[in-house]
Amino acid sequence: MLTGATPVANGGTALTSGFVNGKDPRKNAQPLIINGDMGIWQRSTSTVTMSDGYYNCDRFRGEEGTDGTATWSRSTSVPDNTGLAYSLQVDCTGTDSSIGSGQQTNIQQTIEAQNLQLLKWGTSDAEKLTLAFWCKSNQTGQHSVALRKLDNTAYNQPKTYTISSANTWEKKVLVFSALTSSGGEINNDNGDGLQVFWKLAAGSNYQGTADTWTATNQGATAVSGDVNFMSSTDNNFYLTGVQLEIGEFSSTTIPPFQHETFGENLARCQRYFQAFHPRGSGKAFGSTTAYLQVPFLKPMRSTPSYSQNAVFRITNNDTGEFTQSSAGGGFDQSDNHSGRLAGNNFSSLTDAQTIHASPNGNVSAHFDSEL
Repeated sequence: MLTGATPVANGGTALTSGFVNGKDPRKNAQPLIINGDMGIWQRSTSTVTMSDGYYNCDRFRGEEGTDGTATWSRSTSVPDNTGLAYSLQVDCTGTDSSIGSGQQTNIQQTIEAQNLQLLKWGTSDAEKLTLAFWCKSNQTGQHSVALRKLDNTAYNQPKTYTISSANTWEKKVLVFSALTSSGGEINNDNGDGLQVFWKLAAGSNYQGTADTWTATNQGATAVSGDVNFMSSTDNNFYLTGVQLEIGEFSSTTIPPFQHETFGENLARCQRYFQAFHPRGSGKAFGSTTAYLQVPFLKPMRSTPSYSQNAVFRITNNDTGEFTQSSAGGGFDQSDNHSGRLAGNNFSSLTDAQTIHASPNGNVSAHFDSEL
């Protein structure tokens, strides 16, 4: 267990260890895990009930598919002396003491395929991966994490770790073997490259052999003997400081967590999701619909889907401002740089008149290009 700036064998600390002759040994220039410090929450910072999807902590997806219930929230509980400000907190709020074979609860991040070409998987030169993270739970005992690759032949590998002390931050460092098998290749594209799972509960369909790559689509992302997070409403799990490094490292050689600025972290998250008040200019169509050509804040991974969670407002140069009576509209003629937003439920617009988006305090437009 590492707590804060724990001394390590080379005379440094857990914050400065991992450098070789003063140089960072990382092969990847940017973190493979995005938002590993849990600092970006574009959708909201509210507590949500888990189901299956992206909730609010950027780039982290959650699934709760048991007969129980769980919540997902932002916490300020963090390990000491790490520079981390937030953690992801999951709480069991409704129990399931007997998990069905096809049921599971997990936390997940999916890494874009073209960011993983340095792994060289599917060849004899394939690289190992080291996953490090801080976790805390009231549940001591065996837990598991897993890697899942879907391109070409699907492969999964679970690994176990032990939480030794209840309600205490512990740092885990786990090495995944290189995937040299035929079909292990990860495509060089913007699709799903690698999924990282923290399994909180898993039925037998998802259980496999620890430390072994298994050719399977759904199974082998957990291990028999793992704790059942859904067994009690006293159970909680906290996660932060997540990093995935190319190569093999130990608790004393793992490079320090790469702290990015808030702006850098946000920009990387915005490749996959953006939330903002509609921007840009356009034309009125009839008296009730406004078309706006909306540029994205950053180019997105792919053409996004669109949703609206609040009314938005437009203005023209003659008669003032117009606000939707209720949220409604669509998004088309788009690519990963911009698109046309059709806002409905206006009134008294002048057909074909030039209009402009006007901020009204609401973050009403959501553009989703998640993996």
